[in-house]
Amino acid sequence: MSIYKRGNVYWYKFMWNGELIRESTKQGNDRKARNMESAHRTALANGLVGIREKKPVPSLADFLKSDFVPFVQTKHVVKPATVEYYTDGAKMIQKCDWSAQPLDRITDQHAQHFAAKFASLSASRINCGLRTLRRALNLAFEWGKLERPTKITLAKGERQRDRVLTDGEWQQYIAECPQPWRDAATVIRGTGMRPGEVFSLRWENLYLNGSGGLIQITEGKTKAAKRMLPMVPSVYAALKCRHETSGKPESGWVFPSSAAEGHFNKDTAKDQHAKALAKANEKAGKANARKLVSFQPYVLRHTALTQLAQAGCDAFTLARIAGHSSITITQRYIHPQADAIERAFAPLALPPVKESIAEHESQVGTKLGTTENEQKSDGLDVVGAKGGTRTPTVLPARS
Repeated sequence: MSIYKRGNVYWYKFMWNGELIRESTKQGNDRKARNMESAHRTALANGLVGIREKKPVPSLADFLKSDFVPFVQTKHVVKPATVEYYTDGAKMIQKCDWSAQPLDRITDQHAQHFAAKFASLSASRINCGLRTLRRALNLAFEWGKLERPTKITLAKGERQRDRVLTDGEWQQYIAECPQPWRDAATVIRGTGMRPGEVFSLRWENLYLNGSGGLIQITEGKTKAAKRMLPMVPSVYAALKCRHETSGKPESGWVFPSSAAEGHFNKDTAKDQHAKALAKANEKAGKANARKLVSFQPYVLRHTALTQLAQAGCDAFTLARIAGHSSITITQRYIHPQADAIERAFAPLALPPVKESIAEHESQVGTKLGTTENEQKSDGLDVVGAKGGTRTPTVLPARS
């Protein structure tokens, strides 16, 4: 008998008259699974059942349309960005001719054809489709539509958010940011919050007092995203000024907008971010100063989390601040700089042992003398009777 576990369910497989029989028991108990396999073998031997026909495998395009996209829309109903990501990836895949092939014929070679077809796009955009393909095939395997998982290789060269702004770059940048992006960027940089969390802040979730305050995040990607964060002076000053300018409201959006969401969104943020970079570099060019290297708004969050880590914040506390459900995710946001690595080695920089040249030479001479004396010894001490095996008790000195 041959049973194996796929996920939480046992399957069995065996050969019968040259045909492979493979079935899911839909059971999580191995004893029941073995009994079901035995019953199937017995039924075949008695002629009660014939060889069961293999279920037809749907095409990739049909699986994406009928199974994958509806699953994503249901599972990630509170994560519109995730739904949009996988939906866009599915649309890109469906534009390929090979999407009409059955799922079990899709290989990594098709993934490379996909990357070649969309070579004019960025690596991040190409990987959107490839990650969608990988996720869809993994689900097909989990749901029993594929007998084995398929490995999908992602495109190289994807831009990583590992940039960390210096204090000088931050001051040069924020001075040219228009409102409301200036205040939003200040909050991101001062708290490490996700841009989307800042854009959707409401006054009823802010607690302002005479010298500081708290920010409560009530929604997010996971349960860990719900958290309370303190306001540093720069964040408090920005939000306090905005609160007073807005007439001290008790409810409503902190960053209201005429957009469909009702509040400031990522599209407007990208536009204002690009204008700030252009203006800052224009001023730098006129003053013969160093220009800012382009970066994404999300780098502000990375900068905040990285500087917290460099200040001594442990990984578990940092994960709580960032709203991560696992410190494994937090590690993606931590980018130690060269000076931080150098400081980490400081405790190992022990002072050299104080030893004069004369002492060093005397020790070397003593060792050499010992070696010479050993070489001049009368011979090797041996044990054993005459005519028997003679075993030396010490090794000869090397010449």
